[in-house]
Amino acid sequence: MESRRTTVFENGLIWFGAAVSIAEILTGTYFAPLGFRRGLLAILIGHVIGCGLLFLAGLIGGQRRLSAMETVKLSFGRIGGLFFSLLNILQLLGWTAIMIFDGAAAAGEILSVPTWIWCLIIGALILLWIMIGIQNLGKLNTIAMSALFLLTVVLCFVIFGKGSLSSAAGDAISFGAAVELSVAMPLSWLPLISDYTREAEKPVKATAVSALVYGLVSCWMYVIGMGSAIFTGESDIALIMVKAGLGVVGLLIIVFSTVTTTFLDAWSAGISSEAVSPKLKGKAVAAVATILGTLGAIFLPLADITDFLYLIGSVFAPMIAVQIADTFILKQDCGKQAFSVRNLLIWLLGFIAYRLLMRVDLICGNTLPDMVITILLCVVCAKLEGKKQAGSVG
Repeated sequence: MESRRTTVFENGLIWFGAAVSIAEILTGTYFAPLGFRRGLLAILIGHVIGCGLLFLAGLIGGQRRLSAMETVKLSFGRIGGLFFSLLNILQLLGWTAIMIFDGAAAAGEILSVPTWIWCLIIGALILLWIMIGIQNLGKLNTIAMSALFLLTVVLCFVIFGKGSLSSAAGDAISFGAAVELSVAMPLSWLPLISDYTREAEKPVKATAVSALVYGLVSCWMYVIGMGSAIFTGESDIALIMVKAGLGVVGLLIIVFSTVTTTFLDAWSAGISSEAVSPKLKGKAVAAVATILGTLGAIFLPLADITDFLYLIGSVFAPMIAVQIADTFILKQDCGKQAFSVRNLLIWLLGFIAYRLLMRVDLICGNTLPDMVITILLCVVCAKLEGKKQAGSVG
């Protein structure tokens, strides 16, 4: 949407802001029944898998200077890629609503103002970020990220310094399911990361820093959530802040972390719309996505996002698996075709495989085996097609 190249540092700031999120902290609370050591191990394993994929996805678009949804067309065809662009816009609208809802609900616990008013305040701040634009945030983003960093450090001291080990409440979760929940957050950013790495001065370094910063900070957010449930016996992060006397500080963490994260969802909804039709203006669509997300946060029931996370995994894990196979293994480009029927069918099989794998408790989660299956299908089908073409020529 804008032309100036972003620095490696700016890309790192963008993904720091993406990771500092109330949604990630809340997801971390689900890990408490595993205990701190096993929960931490599940968080680390899941993020190694998820951020490895995030790096590869960002590299595809960064090196080719294409947005995330434009890179999808390289594997699924000009029209086939539109299917994923539309799915991506829908998931981004969902994320926008969920993030605003979580932020507003948490802010309402600290300062007793109706949730719908907090939704409007957060939505207005996101619109301000959009009007400024990703390339012009500069010092504002640096100040916001520095403040969030200091505030989350204070929050960590409150949770781990004053709390005492308590029995972990909540529904039991298996280790494999925990790994999958850990993969889910970085996986949800796969259809977005190229929207930012394509603008980088040094795309490979910027992609590596983006994935690394996001992974480290996301793990930190998960641990804050898990730690709050284990060490304080409380899974509501807003109540922890209130009990610890972090009224204003806690409110700032909640509001600005919600804005900096949700801004990326809305902004990428605009970029994805440009892949659907060049007539659409990305910034305008991003503003509309923010307004729709704000309305969704006010009127829709959005308290539990686990099913939403698994749905994102089942759609986008096989999609990026096909892209990885095409780009790094087979080195083929289907961008000139209207449809790549083969790759669309492989994606469908990968989607079905993911949903079936959800019924099996695998220690490594569902994403990694699903992607291995999908990549193998891509390679095998390409080999068989090559043999068939060679036989017909002969």
